[in-house]
Amino acid sequence: MAPVSGAGLEQARGVFEMLPDGTNPNDAGWMQRLRLTLGGWIDAGLTHNFDEPGSGYNGPVTFSDRSDEFQPNQVYLYLERAVDRQRESFDLGGRLDLMYGTDAWFSQAFGDPQGSWDRQISDNNRYNLAVPQAYLEALVPVGRGLAVKLGHFYTVVGVESVMAPENFFYSHSYTMQYGEPFTHTGIRFSYQPTDNLLLDAAAVTGSQFAGWDGVFDHSLENWAFVGGGTWTSDSGETSLSLNGSNGTVTTVPRGELSFYSLVAQHDLTPQLHAILQHDHGWIEGDGQTASWYGLVQYLSYDLVEDLSFGLRGEWFRDDDGTRVLSPARAPTMGLVPGSYYAVTAGVKWSPLPWLTARPNLRYDWSDGTRPFDDGNATSQILLSADVIVSF
Repeated sequence: MAPVSGAGLEQARGVFEMLPDGTNPNDAGWMQRLRLTLGGWIDAGLTHNFDEPGSGYNGPVTFSDRSDEFQPNQVYLYLERAVDRQRESFDLGGRLDLMYGTDAWFSQAFGDPQGSWDRQISDNNRYNLAVPQAYLEALVPVGRGLAVKLGHFYTVVGVESVMAPENFFYSHSYTMQYGEPFTHTGIRFSYQPTDNLLLDAAAVTGSQFAGWDGVFDHSLENWAFVGGGTWTSDSGETSLSLNGSNGTVTTVPRGELSFYSLVAQHDLTPQLHAILQHDHGWIEGDGQTASWYGLVQYLSYDLVEDLSFGLRGEWFRDDDGTRVLSPARAPTMGLVPGSYYAVTAGVKWSPLPWLTARPNLRYDWSDGTRPFDDGNATSQILLSADVIVSF
């Protein structure tokens, strides 16, 4: 998933790098000899729902889904040995990611409920532990270098990411939460035939839902395809990505799932950045088709080096009522057909290299459903803010 452009989206330095000599764990001799990097962040926030729903849930909005309740969203750690993509010989690396907090429940491997990867660690759906990535990676000296990942890894689909620092906004779009996979389990190949083109292809399994959010020990016979490509202009100001997936769904609704995501990004000026994303997925089986659509527009403007203003508008159409839950964490409203709309305005401010704040104002509304205020309203207004401290 690609981050939305704008100032301060990638932390240049974390807290570890600000520590006195000899106290940064990444400076240890054995870490450097093994080319290991330890990093992460803490993300926590608060959301106010002007409807003040009795349940405390913000309808189908996730991950910031609780109203007037402090949410320690992510305590995130990763240990990585990155492959050296400049080498002309074989190289081996890998990565392990751990996440604890209120976001972890959304980030677990939902593809097979019987799987024992991270869904079985705890039955607490508020505070939990997720292992969203655990893979080996090899650089094979074929042509310009073929990267191969084996294990559990994030998807290549879409704009927004589970990882908080890679997103402009605190809250997430419906398209990201309900219309796309988060992770996969399998083997992924990445190859860059030219300076402008990156190709991805993955064989994924461990999921009852066409390779989405798969595990290591269940539904291993249900293989699916995920992949696509990204073209980037010579200047880096424009890019176009087309990724998708195809596989079999063995749960209701059963059938063959086909899905694509198209992302166009362009820097309108050095300060003004635009991204347009369109997703479309459908499941065909038993003579019926269940489909969903997403259209998301992102704009961000860099006011100064460490301060950006952003705007996101979205339409997510759940034609057959198969995707959106309200609330997602503890559903009380049945799935029904409808369209969901949201406009989010926010600021991303990084006053220090390791510190980012993201206040947001969001307005949601729907037609065909009443998913807000515990099923009593067709719209809601949310005011939220979070803080990210990077290691």
